[in-house]
Amino acid sequence: MAVREIEPVVLDLGRLENLAESGYYNPYSMFDWPETIEPDLPWMSESLTTLAGTPMWDELTREQQIALTKYEAINFFSLNIHGIRELMSDVVMRIHERTYADVSEFLHHFIGEENEHMWFFAQFCLRYGGKLYPAQPTLKADSVAHLSSVARELIVFARILIFEEIVDYYNAHMATDQSLPHIAREINRVHHQDESRHVAFGRMVFTNLLSQVAKRDPAEVPVVAEYLENYLQYSIGTLYNPAAYRDANIPDALALRRRALEHPARLEAHEQVLKRTRKFLSKAGVGRELIK
Repeated sequence: MAVREIEPVVLDLGRLENLAESGYYNPYSMFDWPETIEPDLPWMSESLTTLAGTPMWDELTREQQIALTKYEAINFFSLNIHGIRELMSDVVMRIHERTYADVSEFLHHFIGEENEHMWFFAQFCLRYGGKLYPAQPTLKADSVAHLSSVARELIVFARILIFEEIVDYYNAHMATDQSLPHIAREINRVHHQDESRHVAFGRMVFTNLLSQVAKRDPAEVPVVAEYLENYLQYSIGTLYNPAAYRDANIPDALALRRRALEHPARLEAHEQVLKRTRKFLSKAGVGRELIK
């Protein structure tokens, strides 16, 4: 169904637009890219690796631990690149629709910034890792295909918001981790700076569309809540890439992934990563408590 069936999304974005304009930077000249990175430095905070807090981490040699931080950083940045490409496609398709006429100006800033983020993430991966990891299979939306056009639109922007909130959790931590190379800290810092605006915008759009869904057909709200809970779990799972384990010379990658995902320490870590997002979703009225 056409997006025009949805009520216009009207938001007060003056502050966010001013911040986007006043905080503009040129990413192509602002980063000082070193020829190489010190071989003994982790590229991702060790506490954020997918084996952190488990015996599986302690069983690794120091060489394997450092290698895992490097390849999980490449995986994390690759996830950013693929996620940005997906969300940019979704936003470009909507930017001049009547529904989003009021927020079109900010969406132009959004697309420009996300394109620049994709560039510097790729620069890091290709310069220092020599590759990107391929995009992982996306979570199918078959379970929500029968919903109204506004509910499906809500899910599009909810996916964007969830992606950005999870990424921002990692960015905020690594931006100040002095154990990381300067270039890794800088990339995380700059991305966190921009994502704070994008998350604020995403929450406003989400709240507007959710109010439309709740007003038109309240029975759709629990269906949306269940899908979003599945999407949260899917998003966490993408951080556990068997290819990163293999590249770090850790054997039995698939079995290791299963063990890690189920370990109590990792389940607790997932709750910490998702805490802010879950709180927002619950307050909005689409928390996991709605799922039967």
